Amino acid sequence: MKKFFSLLVVAVSLLAATPASAQVSFGVKGGLNVTDMKLSEDVFDASNQAGWFIGPTIKVALPLTGLSVDGAALYDYRSAKVTAGTGSEEETIKQQQIAIPVNLRYGIGLGSVASVFAFAGPQWGINVGDKDFNWTSGSSYSLKKSNFSVNVGLGATLAKHLQVTANYNIACGKTADVNLTKVAEQVSKSKSRNSSWQIGLAYFF
Repeated sequence: MKKFFSLLVVAVSLLAATPASAQVSFGVKGGLNVTDMKLSEDVFDASNQAGWFIGPTIKVALPLTGLSVDGAALYDYRSAKVTAGTGSEEETIKQQQIAIPVNLRYGIGLGSVASVFAFAGPQWGINVGDKDFNWTSGSSYSLKKSNFSVNVGLGATLAKHLQVTANYNIACGKTADVNLTKVAEQVSKSKSRNSSWQIGLAYFF
């Protein structure tokens, strides 16, 4: 919990360190995850990878033409059905986290009713759900308490209030440790990187 509040303070500080002349907008953001779970194929087979996210967001338009910064505090849910070993044991892995993305954006106006923009930036995540998933003795999937990733994407704003985005959230470093007992006393170890394609919709008041 202390780490979560520390990351939240960092995110707020980054947004607060903008000039007084900047224009600030608050809103709500939600969307869908299509998780790209990277696992060793000879250890696990992952399928039905999906999820969603929702939470408050803030956008700060900088004095420099076209530049802005956005941030959010999102409840982020991702899941995948994972089959271990020969396919006889299946477990649903659920990653629940508080995600704090901070993105730098560059936009181009398309008249008074719409604009398009590209964005990129870091994201911090704190695990708030189950950490360990076990099949049999020696077979497990253990999520890290926190993770770091990077967002890269495109978006469009309509009528200054409605925003649609599409991005790839790239996991930096491993998201989880994986252990699997294939046969008696034979254990395979691997690691997981849970990146995700994301489609988002936001409304700014």
